[in-house]
Amino acid sequence: MARAKSKPKAVAAASAKASASSDAKASSKGASRDETKNNNWSEIFSRVACVIAHWMGKPIAFLIATALVIIWAFTGPLFNYSDTWQLVINTSTTIITFLMVFLIQNTQNRDTMALQLKLSELILVISEAENRFAGAEDMSEQELEELHEELRRRTETTLGALNQRRAAEKKAS
Repeated sequence: MARAKSKPKAVAAASAKASASSDAKASSKGASRDETKNNNWSEIFSRVACVIAHWMGKPIAFLIATALVIIWAFTGPLFNYSDTWQLVINTSTTIITFLMVFLIQNTQNRDTMALQLKLSELILVISEAENRFAGAEDMSEQELEELHEELRRRTETTLGALNQRRAAEKKAS
């Protein structure tokens, strides 16, 4: 079961620093106002993206979308299956798909960062772990490939040793 812990020192320090810097920024004018606006827009977008992603992942969203497509299909005879009738569904789905790409990417970025932070914390608190893995997401592609190859070799060596041990235990019993 997970233990409740206080914030990591880095997070607590960053929070205190951000709070102090936001107070200082609020008192200054000019360029800092633009930063505050950018942070507000980013925060607003992030919140809206979270809410929309949450609701779009629910079964009711799928049912509503399905109902709309069925209603559209049944209106075909009313509009003699005209080009405009077809254009309505094509345009609607294109716009929705276009906007959902950004929401999905935002959600994916946030989830990936949260996962990386959790893994980094686990790596750092496990005494036998190699701390160099905590920052793996910041490595170059070549460094990641080299690390992958090293870990693959270590895995094969460990697996070979385990298989030998199992074979020896089978012979003994």
